[in-house]
Amino acid sequence: MNSYTCRYCEKCFSCLSVFKRHERTHSGAKLYTCKHCEKTFSQSSTCKKHELTHTREKPYTCKYCKKCFSQSSNCKKHEQTHTGEKPYTCKHCNKPFRKSSYCIQHERTHTGEKPYSCKYCNKCFSQSSNCKKHERTHTGEKPYTCKYCKKSFSQLSHCRRHEERHASASSLKQKQHDQCLKPRRDLQESAATLGGKKSCSLSSLTKENSSQVESLTCWICLKELSSKACVIQHYDEHMRLK
Repeated sequence: MNSYTCRYCEKCFSCLSVFKRHERTHSGAKLYTCKHCEKTFSQSSTCKKHELTHTREKPYTCKYCKKCFSQSSNCKKHEQTHTGEKPYTCKHCNKPFRKSSYCIQHERTHTGEKPYSCKYCNKCFSQSSNCKKHERTHTGEKPYTCKYCKKSFSQLSHCRRHEERHASASSLKQKQHDQCLKPRRDLQESAATLGGKKSCSLSSLTKENSSQVESLTCWICLKELSSKACVIQHYDEHMRLK
């Protein structure tokens, strides 16, 4: 049997194609070019996967729910969510996992292996993602941007938590708006029903409906009002200006 030895790390291979593919990870040679954008790749399979992002072709279909995927591996991973299959087992405690990457990460909790090193301070990590997050504390890079205010964050979880605050604030403002418009509408309906009866003044109607107002701050212009009745009248002014 032929044996092929990598000239860079002396690792041995029995298959010539696998050997050549491995050596390209050292040399950085990228022999395959995307026919749509001319981006280059070291492996033919990676290039073909990339080209599917241009064509949006999804040739792989889940046999359980007919959802389509551009990559066979992603389709198989998805099908495991239906079957509950966990084909990867920790060699230390036999705990099963759905993904190989999850199993490898778990096994490092047994071995203490930390193969990823920060290029700035040489601190080591068991996961590549944690190493990248740490390196941003050196570079100051903030690749995640809030879709509401364009504030940037170094971690995706921080960005999502920040966006949730925007969504909560927006929901609160809408609630305050609805609370103030309802008594205003009730006020108009009551005045229309009573017509020209002098016994029903604007002030008495405002007082009657003001119990439904919870905030003395206008959510539109943030003006502080002195009473709930004033809030209703203030919103009425905004509506007239529209």
